[in-house]
Amino acid sequence: MADLLVKLYSLPESGGVCAALKEKGVEIKRAIGPEKSAVVGWVLANFSKAWASEADVAFSQNPPGLFIAVKDGGILGFACYDATAKGFFGPIGVAETARTGGLGTGLLLRTLEAMREAGYGYAIVGWAGPVDFFEKTVGAVVIAGSEPGVYKNMVKG
Repeated sequence: MADLLVKLYSLPESGGVCAALKEKGVEIKRAIGPEKSAVVGWVLANFSKAWASEADVAFSQNPPGLFIAVKDGGILGFACYDATAKGFFGPIGVAETARTGGLGTGLLLRTLEAMREAGYGYAIVGWAGPVDFFEKTVGAVVIAGSEPGVYKNMVKG
């Protein structure tokens, strides 16, 4: 899997997507400290130890570099930034039962907007799986020669 580059200065606005989600009772919000256990536990239960570790790291920033999609007090998805390395977006994950209706798009756009607001001009989507989703949604382009990138010597356990 390769890394992707996203121009943050030419993002589509998240407002319409987030408003449509809100009409369905879904809120995309920045996570706060007291939610750390619930969020990291949810990521671990639904994805992997590595992603749970990155979510944990995202909480070490102030404000946390992590957005969650919430409905009726339950988590439906999450997205992080600056968890693997500065300027990196990801991971992003949506519950299997909620993978339609724009939830991933809303999380992606809102998190990338936060990166732009923090002063980044570009974001790197590390080790991107669904390249076509990122290309279509935010105009991401593959960074040639980026595999395995920062993940080269990662300890797995």
